[in-house]
Amino acid sequence: MQSDIYNRIKDNPDFQQLVQKRKSFALHLSVIVLVMYFSFILLIAFAPEVLATPVAKNSVITWGIPVGIFIIIASFLLTGIYVKRANTEFDEENQRIIDESMRG
Repeated sequence: MQSDIYNRIKDNPDFQQLVQKRKSFALHLSVIVLVMYFSFILLIAFAPEVLATPVAKNSVITWGIPVGIFIIIASFLLTGIYVKRANTEFDEENQRIIDESMRG
C-alpha cells in the first residue's frame, strides 16, 4: 500500500513538474548567490583598490564593508524568498498531489 502511493506520487506528471520547478528556482537563486560571492572574491583578488577606496573623503570606511554587508543581506533575502515560496506555492502543490494520490 505504502509503495503504491509512493509510486503514484512519483509517476504523477504534476509531481514531476513540481520537482522540476523547485529545482529550477533553487538553481537560479544559487547561481545569483554564487555570482555575488565569486565576483566579490575576484574583485578582492584582481582589483583590491576598488574595495579599498573610502566611501567618502576622509572616511575610514572603505567600499569593501558596504559591499560585503550587501552580499550577506542579499543572501539572507534570497534564502527568505525561497523559504516563502517553498512554504506556500510548493507545499500547497505538494499537498494537493499527495491528497490526489491517496484518493486514487
